[in-house]
Amino acid sequence: MAAKIGRTLADSTPEWPPGPRKPATAPNILVVLFDDVGFSDFGCYGSPIRTPTIDALAAEGVRLNGFHTTAMCSTTRAALLTGRNHHSVGVGCLANFDSGFPGYRGKIARTAATLPEMLRPHGYRNYMLGKWHVTSLTETGPTGPFDGWPLGRGFDRYYGFMDAETDQYSPELVRDNTPVEQPKSYAQGYHLTADLVDQSIRYLADHQANAPDTPWLLWFAPGACHAPHQAPKAVIESYDAVFTEGWDVERERRLARQKAMGIVPADTDLPARNDGVRPWAECSADERRVYTRLQAAFAGMLDHTDRELARLVAFLEETGQREDTLIMVMSDNGASQEGGFHGFVNAMGPYNGKSEPIEEKLARLGDIGGPDSHANFPHGWAMASNTPLRRYKQNTHGGGIRDPLVIAWPRGIARKGEVVEGFAHACDLVPTLLEILGVEPPASVNGVAQQPLEGESFWPRLQGSGAPDRARPQYFEMFGHRGLWQAGWKAVAFHPPGEPFEADKWELFHLDRDFSEAHDLAADQPERLKALVDLWWREAEAHQVLPLDDRFAPRFAENVLRNSGARKQYVFHAGMGHLPTDVAPDVRSRSYRIEAEVIVPTGGADGVLIAHGDATSGYSLYVQDERLKHTLNIGGLKMTVTSAAPIAPGPHRLGVAARKTKAGRRFTLTVDGKAAGSVDSTLGFATLISWSGLDIGRDRGSPVADYAAPFAYAGLLKKVTVTMDPDQALDGEAVGETEMARQ
Repeated sequence: MAAKIGRTLADSTPEWPPGPRKPATAPNILVVLFDDVGFSDFGCYGSPIRTPTIDALAAEGVRLNGFHTTAMCSTTRAALLTGRNHHSVGVGCLANFDSGFPGYRGKIARTAATLPEMLRPHGYRNYMLGKWHVTSLTETGPTGPFDGWPLGRGFDRYYGFMDAETDQYSPELVRDNTPVEQPKSYAQGYHLTADLVDQSIRYLADHQANAPDTPWLLWFAPGACHAPHQAPKAVIESYDAVFTEGWDVERERRLARQKAMGIVPADTDLPARNDGVRPWAECSADERRVYTRLQAAFAGMLDHTDRELARLVAFLEETGQREDTLIMVMSDNGASQEGGFHGFVNAMGPYNGKSEPIEEKLARLGDIGGPDSHANFPHGWAMASNTPLRRYKQNTHGGGIRDPLVIAWPRGIARKGEVVEGFAHACDLVPTLLEILGVEPPASVNGVAQQPLEGESFWPRLQGSGAPDRARPQYFEMFGHRGLWQAGWKAVAFHPPGEPFEADKWELFHLDRDFSEAHDLAADQPERLKALVDLWWREAEAHQVLPLDDRFAPRFAENVLRNSGARKQYVFHAGMGHLPTDVAPDVRSRSYRIEAEVIVPTGGADGVLIAHGDATSGYSLYVQDERLKHTLNIGGLKMTVTSAAPIAPGPHRLGVAARKTKAGRRFTLTVDGKAAGSVDSTLGFATLISWSGLDIGRDRGSPVADYAAPFAYAGLLKKVTVTMDPDQALDGEAVGETEMARQ
């Protein structure tokens, strides 16, 4: 075990690190974890997207072409952080729900220490920036509990967002354990990625000022390239010409580049299009324009993030830390299928029953990537991102689980600019780093006995091409999709939701000779396939994968009932801070009443009483021009009801009552309990309100309604009460599909 003496590890530490180089000090560690970036999306993996910062790191380090993840974000993050399989640590699926079974709690178990918890006793300071999403979202409110938050799992400082995604111009920010507001507005040039880099530099500059001889771990997890795809307009528009020839041509070009780079073998075949993806030539001219711009938004977001990452790398250079810093750049899963076949300009509308026909998409072409969009690209472009692999995120075919990984460490890696072949998995990251440091995993942390690590170090392969491949088999499972790799072979089954598991078709691929999983050998080698499938069941039993559960709707519905089903009233007093959406009142598909107690001063007072959401979706109750108003925003379509009379000075109860009707919903404004105006709507919150949270007395993010945020209430707001009727009737399947798009 390495001594706890700051930057220098004890001389008694055996072979630190192994291989031809033996540094005298522990390196700093920078992990850059992208979201939903496909295998081919970095320039150094075959893409035309401009990623010069990442490409330069690859040129001075190595690229792995056999790095695998777990098909989803929460699950990969759990494996990366702990060095164990995601089911083994209780994050078998998403952090959004707790199924009750040991492998599906939605929160990393205390028996599985995280990397920062392992490094802290050896002198490391640990900083986390960006996306967390490995603790239950129902525990992300202002009262926690905070044991599953970054500071509760070994990080010393945190600045980022707790959920699966956030708006890049109006994010749900947390500093340490407290929600905070963004430092400036979109109009002032704000973008979350730039903010995260600013904060990273701040943490490291503070570190240099206070503890320059102490090593650090910085875990940088931007929102890119998870939806919403948002980036500066000029960057987005610069990619229109790049992608006008469509996804079919793009796949061919990427594969050709990959072969020339040595990323894939020269005989790699391009599989047929994924199910349901049309040939580009069959898309209409309008569809091509829209689909191209949606892809340009994805590309622009990745490009923009690479530009911001350049500032962080430059800071390391300027402060003399670059040589001493091991940098890993990777993605958490393959490109996402959540955009559907046609993509979205604002996905919030379709999730609540508002259609988004191609004509509307085309009319809003200039909005894509901006503050009032929630853009995601169509299946065809996600397929191109994953070139030359099949399927997408969520799936256990290569497109869901095979991802880029760039590693650069000037002082520590002998191989430069090479492609490292062989299998590696997300749970191998921690064992690799511990081997580099000469640190043994702890047997106990805070009095809790620890599970053994389940990953296997790939450090020897970074040092020399003759090192052996991974010895252990590796299983995969996500929503019933299954797979198993062993010694260059892979068995994999795509699982249609709701179908019997025994009806799934297992395929067999020899990955050492068939990189892209294009040639199924199941019929030729049934004995080998059976052996791998049998091994999958043994691995599943050993790692808490069972029971298999492909239910989307029931799991989400059960989680809602368990965490908030009994509560029918919320009282928000003046002085309350921000509430994340998962702990805010659930007014979806039900009748409810909102009432604010105010004192209106002489001369009147305008401003927001309560607002939940942002410019893409939500509701707001507010006073404007001395009249009470309520706006329902469904995917940018706003329906506003206004009181006929102004609000007189003095104490009042200002409210809105939403009632379910046969045709939809009726919204009635109330002043001191009396109706003051009403409107009927066929739209309402069917599956979600927003992925942005709730505030009283102001609208802190991008505005839900037609006013300039934050539009703080100028009178005296005493409290707001939200009362919900017990008539909620959620469409579980639709809620499940919406939540899946959130991941």
